[in-house]
Amino acid sequence: MGRRALLATGAALAATLGAAAEPQASRPRRRDTASDAPPTAAIPFHGLRQAGVTGPQLPTTHILSFDVPPTTAGADRETLRNILAALTHTLSGAAAGTLPDPRLHTGEPTRLACVVGVGVGLATRLALNVPAELADLPAFPGDRLDPARSNGDILLQLCAADRWTLTIVAELATAAAQSAGAVPRWTQSGFLPHTPPGITPRNLFGLKDGTANPDDPTAGRWVWGPPGAHEHATTLVFRKIHMDVAAFAAVPQDHQNKMIGRRATDGVPLTGTTEHDDPDIYAKNPDGSYIIPATAHVRLTSPRLDAGARMLRRSYNYDDAPTDRGLLFCAYMRDPALFTRVQSRLAARDALNPYLEHRSSAVAYILPGSTADEPLGNRLWT
Repeated sequence: MGRRALLATGAALAATLGAAAEPQASRPRRRDTASDAPPTAAIPFHGLRQAGVTGPQLPTTHILSFDVPPTTAGADRETLRNILAALTHTLSGAAAGTLPDPRLHTGEPTRLACVVGVGVGLATRLALNVPAELADLPAFPGDRLDPARSNGDILLQLCAADRWTLTIVAELATAAAQSAGAVPRWTQSGFLPHTPPGITPRNLFGLKDGTANPDDPTAGRWVWGPPGAHEHATTLVFRKIHMDVAAFAAVPQDHQNKMIGRRATDGVPLTGTTEHDDPDIYAKNPDGSYIIPATAHVRLTSPRLDAGARMLRRSYNYDDAPTDRGLLFCAYMRDPALFTRVQSRLAARDALNPYLEHRSSAVAYILPGSTADEPLGNRLWT
């Protein structure tokens, strides 16, 4: 090798090593990622808040809904207590890798994060200690909801690094819940594209989903409950949204951008220069028209229209059949009335409406986290 080639090779190697040695803090991070754990480390189950909301958003999900058959209020409360205790035992053991099932002994830490919540109907029926704001959603224009695949008394979302873990843990959790008296209602699987840390994942339209998620101080005001029994709790709004992927893909990209209010290629708002710039919904062109059109999705979902209130979005894609693909919208907020206001605006004017259809829905009170001595739901009885 000649001297010049040797020097060039050495410079390239040094540049490569330098890039690899770049401090992690200098790289972009997802706003809703609250874990500094290495990518292969187990995610603790116990904590003030449930890891399925606060931890890294893992690439696969499986959502399970259960019912508690009605008998008497006292008996049903005891059944719910037993179900939550059984789920706490099974899910904490799965997250820690201590369950005896050999199928979970893969030689690597289990990457599992869970969310457990109680449905509106059960909370009302048993007079549980939940926020006064917890309520079912109204009907929206254009909804085509399947009652058999909506709602439920108990909602469980499993998120994992791989489908194998989801399958086994879902089986074990279902068996534990059934043994305590729960009846399975519906299930739904979802996935994310491979997305490096710090990059917003895309949905099946190719659009970035979750760009405007709140930072921690903002989430403390709009996502998590106030000090007291609900301080580390939140509310989940779930919607299964069918997407006409082929029809949207046929729309010219400049028109897609105006429908969304962002550039589809990089997620930058039409009024900004970087993805996380706050869209200026009042900015106008010289002719007086809005730069972000009046029917743009970003405009109608802007926190400026809701006194700054924000949701924490951790959605997934689904692909159930060649003609049934779309988004599993999962958003966390202190008051589900925020979703009602936003969805009412969207249902009336959103430019994306011809390509979307809401087919399933659920609202659940997401319990505060648990400790080794206190199972999930311990504050529901006070």
